Amino acid sequence: MHSIPLGSHEAGSPRLALRWLQERTHHITDQVDAAYAQPGLHWLTDEAEHERALAYLTAGTVYQVTLYDESTRYVLVAHPTGAAS
Repeated sequence: MHSIPLGSHEAGSPRLALRWLQERTHHITDQVDAAYAQPGLHWLTDEAEHERALAYLTAGTVYQVTLYDESTRYVLVAHPTGAAS
């Protein structure tokens, strides 16, 4: 497997990091076929999972969202500065 970093963003708070994850997930779901977009669309509307993500980020724990299409795996990771991703 070959990894290609597509970018990064420094957020000022756990809530802003969650917002970035939501925005990037939305961008990906807009660009993949409908069948592959479904898990991301589900994640975007899952308020309980967003609260869990926010709790992880607030505690300084890495949180990850992974989406797939037929040939690519998109891994969105939020972590505190200095934490391993």
